[in-house]
Amino acid sequence: MTRETARMVLQSMIALASAALGLVAALAWNDAIKETIKLLMTDDDSLSAKYIYAGLATAIAVIVVLVLAKVAAKVGGEAAIQREAEG
Repeated sequence: MTRETARMVLQSMIALASAALGLVAALAWNDAIKETIKLLMTDDDSLSAKYIYAGLATAIAVIVVLVLAKVAAKVGGEAAIQREAEG
């Protein structure tokens, strides 16, 4: 195995491990938010509770992505997602 191949394998393993850990964290937050909404609302399976959960999950995701983008910009990193239509 060449040095370049070994580097690519290592980068792939880091990316896969990061994605797996991210999924575990997302599932943990998913349960925590759902249980909080159940605790705060009397009807556990109401449609309004599901919309509140969806809104909270979306807001948290947007905030985390924005914070990570600012951190990446400060350290000189490039965004993983680039918009095509930059005006």
